[in-house]
Amino acid sequence: MQDRRQNTRDKVIYGGVAEIGEAGTTKDCVVRNISEKGASIEFSDGVGLPKEQMSLTIARKGRSFLAKVIWWRDNFVGLAFNAETPSEPVSDLEERLRKSEAKKRQLQRRINELLGEG
Repeated sequence: MQDRRQNTRDKVIYGGVAEIGEAGTTKDCVVRNISEKGASIEFSDGVGLPKEQMSLTIARKGRSFLAKVIWWRDNFVGLAFNAETPSEPVSDLEERLRKSEAKKRQLQRRINELLGEG
């Protein structure tokens, strides 16, 4: 099989989240290789990909990519990053952390109430 990639890809094992459906449906995945121009990802089980484009977020890199689906077989997907939309830092991380801390405080108050400490 001829490799038609313009850039060589680094072999990696990063956790990722792919937006694979309408209404923000997401699925966890593993990024197997990556370059400036694209990536290969693997899902834990086969997944139908109705969209030609998807969003891929890699928390370890602190980046999110808009990508075009080039190929998929079973649970493996090849992506080309959209050159017109540069990758951007994950922007909702701070908001998610703030919500998580608020939920933690709320749960701690409830635990204290149940234990009769509050």
